[in-house]
Amino acid sequence: MLNNTLNTNEVKNRLGVEVELSRLSTSDRRTEFAMIGESPALPLRLSISHLETGKGIKQRRRSVVRFDKTVVSTVDSITPVTHSAYAVLDAPVGAVTHMQDAADVLAMLCSFLCTTGAGTTVLFDGTGNGSKALLEGGL
Repeated sequence: MLNNTLNTNEVKNRLGVEVELSRLSTSDRRTEFAMIGESPALPLRLSISHLETGKGIKQRRRSVVRFDKTVVSTVDSITPVTHSAYAVLDAPVGAVTHMQDAADVLAMLCSFLCTTGAGTTVLFDGTGNGSKALLEGGL
């Protein structure tokens, strides 16, 4: 289980600055965190949820980690707009006894988003190959 406060380098922004989050709620298979000291009108939220479907070897778990950040529009300086980014892991938990393959695809996603392939440096600034493709709509 995650700590009630995430403040030890778990979450960083594009500048590599730590973002401190505090647990708001936990219910059933969902937890929500809020940025400490945020403006209520401009929330930053982290939500983690899990949904299991099927039975026996057909059982699957769909886990979602999602960030939502509301800011004021840079066009009119009035309208609130929300940016969202999330990762989904859909794993056949009923048909496997280990999560090594799921960990592999998660590691591939993280490395694709946060590196340029030219080394092992993790890039928080959105300049990784996959991040640029997402930000710029590239294929």
